[in-house]
Amino acid sequence: MTITEKSKLSTSADQELLTADDLLRLHSKGVRGELVRGVLHETMTCGHEHGTIVVNLVLALANFVKPRRLGSLVASDSGVWLEKDPDTVREPDIAFTSAEKIPPGTRIPGYSEEVPDLVVEVKSPSDSRRYVAGRAEMWLSHGVGLIWVVHPDTRSIDIYRPSCAVSIITGDDTLDGADVLPGFTCTLTNIFET
Repeated sequence: MTITEKSKLSTSADQELLTADDLLRLHSKGVRGELVRGVLHETMTCGHEHGTIVVNLVLALANFVKPRRLGSLVASDSGVWLEKDPDTVREPDIAFTSAEKIPPGTRIPGYSEEVPDLVVEVKSPSDSRRYVAGRAEMWLSHGVGLIWVVHPDTRSIDIYRPSCAVSIITGDDTLDGADVLPGFTCTLTNIFET
C-alpha cells in the first residue's frame, strides 16, 4: 500500500475520500471492505457457518436462475456501486439482478451500477439484529425489491419488501421468490443444512 493509500485510510476529519476505483485497487492488495460516501468500512471473514449458508442459497438460486437465463447472480466481493461523488459501494452476501437490467453474457469487470432486484444478507456472529435491519432498510432505500436477512442463530429469515411489514419465516417454512423470482422456492431446512 502506498503512502497516499494509507493516508486515504486515515480516520481524521479532513481525510481524503476514496472512490470506487480506489476500493478496487485496495481489494487487489488484500484490503476488504465497502465504501459509504467515500469512507472505507473494512469487513472481516464471517466463519464456516456463514459461508455454508451462502453456498446453500447460491446453489438453490443458481439452479433456478441460470437455466432460465433470468439474470445475474453474484456472491460477496462483487460490490454494487450505489452512489457517486462521494462513492458508495456496498457488498451484499448474494445479489440477483434481472436480465432486463443485466442481460445474460454481459461482462462487468468492476462494480455493477445496477441496483439488484434481490439481496441476501446473512447475519454474521458479530452483527446485531439492528445492524442487519439497517442494511435491509438501506437496500430498500436504493430500490431493491426483495431482501432476505438470514439469521443463523435462530434459523430464521426476515423478509423485507417495499411498503410492506417485515415478515419472518422459521422452522419448516419455505422461502419463495415472490414477484422478483416467481416460482423459486427453498425450504429453510436446505438453507441451514451443514
